[in-house]
Amino acid sequence: MAFTLSSPAFDDGQPIPPRYTQDGENLSPPLAWYDAPAQTRGFLLVLEDPDAPRGVFRHWGLYNLARDRDELPEGVGHGVAFAGEPVEDIGTATNDFGHAAYGGPAPPRGDRPHRYVFRLMALDQEPLSGSPDLTVAEAMDAAQGHVIGEARLTGTYRR
Repeated sequence: MAFTLSSPAFDDGQPIPPRYTQDGENLSPPLAWYDAPAQTRGFLLVLEDPDAPRGVFRHWGLYNLARDRDELPEGVGHGVAFAGEPVEDIGTATNDFGHAAYGGPAPPRGDRPHRYVFRLMALDQEPLSGSPDLTVAEAMDAAQGHVIGEARLTGTYRR
């Protein structure tokens, strides 16, 4: 089977509910994955908008997700626990808004629907080395050469 990323909140290629956008509660959506490569030692999760006016805009980045994780609850980064345990072990990269947090979809009003791509990269190493203040771009650079699989989930949003 293929490495797969999904969400109970929306299907691949479908609109992201407003709850998970900056027009709503700006919570990260719940995510689940399965069939990661056997050699996986950790994960990097990135949310990108490839339709942003100035090029790809990175809305979120989580790094050092442990191999034994196969889901994230809604609202990670807002004090939510994973399976009853805090998620402090997960690194949150600084997004292009300048915040080490989830920044939900916020396309320009009246623009065409934007695609928001959740990319879960399986890595052959854990943890990612580097500063504790990594940007999403830096986390992706640190993962270069260590990505052994990638699963994607794309949602859309329009204001």
